[in-house]
Amino acid sequence: MSSPSPVLSAPAVGPARGDRATSGLTAPLLPPLRIGPHTVRTPVVLAPMAGVTNTAFRKLCREHGPGGLYVAEMVTSRAIVERNVEALRIVTFEEGESPRSAQVYGVDPATVAAAVKIIAGEDRADHVDLNFGCPVPKVTKKGGGAVLPWKRELFTRIVSAAVEAAAPFGVPVTVKMRKGIDDNHLTYLEAGLIAEQAGVAAVALHARTAADYYSGTADWSAIRQLKETVTTIPVLGNGDIWSAEDALEMVRQTGCDGVVVGRGCQGRPWIFADLAAAFNGSDVRMKPGLALVAETIYRHGELMADFFEDEDKGTRDLRKHMAWYLKGYAVGGDARRGLALVSSLTELRERLDALDLDQPYPGKDAEGQRGRQGTPKQPHVPYGWLDSRELSDEHRAKLLEAELSVSGG
Repeated sequence: MSSPSPVLSAPAVGPARGDRATSGLTAPLLPPLRIGPHTVRTPVVLAPMAGVTNTAFRKLCREHGPGGLYVAEMVTSRAIVERNVEALRIVTFEEGESPRSAQVYGVDPATVAAAVKIIAGEDRADHVDLNFGCPVPKVTKKGGGAVLPWKRELFTRIVSAAVEAAAPFGVPVTVKMRKGIDDNHLTYLEAGLIAEQAGVAAVALHARTAADYYSGTADWSAIRQLKETVTTIPVLGNGDIWSAEDALEMVRQTGCDGVVVGRGCQGRPWIFADLAAAFNGSDVRMKPGLALVAETIYRHGELMADFFEDEDKGTRDLRKHMAWYLKGYAVGGDARRGLALVSSLTELRERLDALDLDQPYPGKDAEGQRGRQGTPKQPHVPYGWLDSRELSDEHRAKLLEAELSVSGG
């Protein structure tokens, strides 16, 4: 295998990876976030998460923090172009959602452009985000997601095509990406500059590589380096925002214009209230006892039943959220298992009411890591992918297989 072409990489800046001193919390209060023509009062974005950030969950988060930007689950450009029923359902928003944000994943410039034109031209969303951050093997092994920016010409063409397709409708396009494939194949600085020059409205960086997956500690110094490199549009930071204090510290260390919250809101939709308070200079935080958590779970169940128009399907989909909601609270194994098997709102109410609801907030035990974590792993990429920064005919054919599903995980 030949050596890869040189790629922009970030020198070490700021605190070393994992060194997160938080004394003082001197982060400046941030102004509202501007995404094209849209003003986001609280500079906080809900990251799209497959199977999580559906209409029901977005509404629940918005009820706690109405000033943020809440992005729908990712859809593939191919599914939109083929007018797949589920894909179109994902990019159908409730009245009152504003701005309406959709995330599109694609590997072919023409298909991405066509999908963006459908979304923007049919007034399905006010903002389109492009996914170049997915580390899931089923995506990366075909050249998509977090490994695609390695092919810089393809990345440039996709981003440019999306911006051009959205422009006539006044819909801004943003880019979400990772640092690169691994520490030896970093792409984020180059990709950030390409996206800026192509006319995107903002770039967001999950400060991990595809090889990191969700493990370890996010490298916030990379966000700082991107902010110093991309200077004319907002730069958003993503990775390890488990509390409002984490968000303030990220801003202090990196100078980013806003934060993107993913796993940190799983089972904790009230984090958006904390973030709104923090960015407005308040130290008031939500510290829910189990009774309030139970009411939030039930509210989530109601919203899920409405979203699916099926109480059984809605409460079944809610099951995966139970462990996140109950993290840190004294709830026995039998009660947890029962809640993880609910199939109706009546059953959900009964099981919640049977808990010891007098429990206070358990503090740090309810916070921190949740959801996927895993360990670093060698990224799955197409054979020969790292040999060149240019796209071969063989890899072009392989990429077409990367858009076969509606949502990429």
